[in-house]
Amino acid sequence: MADDELEAIRRQRMAELQAKHGDASNNQQGEEAKQRETDMRNSILAQVLDQSARARLSNLALVKPEKATAVENYLIQMARFGQLGGKISESGLIEILEKVSQQTDKKTTVTFNRRRVMDSDDEDDY
Repeated sequence: MADDELEAIRRQRMAELQAKHGDASNNQQGEEAKQRETDMRNSILAQVLDQSARARLSNLALVKPEKATAVENYLIQMARFGQLGGKISESGLIEILEKVSQQTDKKTTVTFNRRRVMDSDDEDDY
């Protein structure tokens, strides 16, 4: 019985190692695909934006990464459909940022919830 149990443990351990190794290769392929996508995005943005606009976009990415990715996606989409005439300057990027800000502008509202515990206007608290 000990040999059978030992063999079962070995098979189980071997299956775990193979599964782990398979996940590692899939993870590595995922990282490579993500790296290729990032490189492609950077190359498209380098073709579309001039140096000052890229600097402004990278500064925005440090402060508000979600807004920067939205602007990058917008620029890449415009470039793919041929809607850009040439390189976008910093002033052009500022206009695009204003458009995106207006679209994603969040309205802040404040509501007051007043608690009415033991607060009766009929009674006088003398």
